Amino acid sequence: MPATPIKLLVGLGNPGAQYAATRHNAGFWMVERYAETQRIGLRGERDFHGIVGKDGPRWLLMPDTFMNRSGLAVGALARFYKILPDEILVAHDELDLDPGVVKLKLGGGHAGHNGLRDIASVLTTPQFWRMRIGIGHPRTLELQQQVVDFVLHPPQRDEQKAIDESIERGLDVLPAMFDGNTEAAMMSLHTKAC
Repeated sequence: MPATPIKLLVGLGNPGAQYAATRHNAGFWMVERYAETQRIGLRGERDFHGIVGKDGPRWLLMPDTFMNRSGLAVGALARFYKILPDEILVAHDELDLDPGVVKLKLGGGHAGHNGLRDIASVLTTPQFWRMRIGIGHPRTLELQQQVVDFVLHPPQRDEQKAIDESIERGLDVLPAMFDGNTEAAMMSLHTKAC
């Protein structure tokens, strides 16, 4: 299988200060951290419905729509720059993984994640890459919160530390993803001790 370099890194979240520290914004945290480490300027782009940055041949994007309309931004930028679905990596919060766990996968379902659902709908395929950042599930963390309430609240201090560490591990494999060496990126990420 030929290498397919990632040309668009998308972070999912909700816009606005009231959501900035919530679990649902883990994808934003990854893109912001990457931009910070690489000294990439991010700016609002009305045509792309989001916050955009340029890193050599690739783009960074944080939609400024709410989560359930994320596809509007991803579709607009991907169409304009002729970026194919398998050249897109979407970083997002993942209920099915514990805080501190981060995994890569290509395609699959949306597992109720409205951002992924909307992107797959707009791209007309689920065959884009996902960087799944574990935030845990209220049941596995023995909390009585409903899922919607859980994702829209900040993590506990120990959970935040674990999530931040998983984001750093995700950042470590981005160069391989950008080079199209997805197999090496997955092997490196999935075999590291958490």
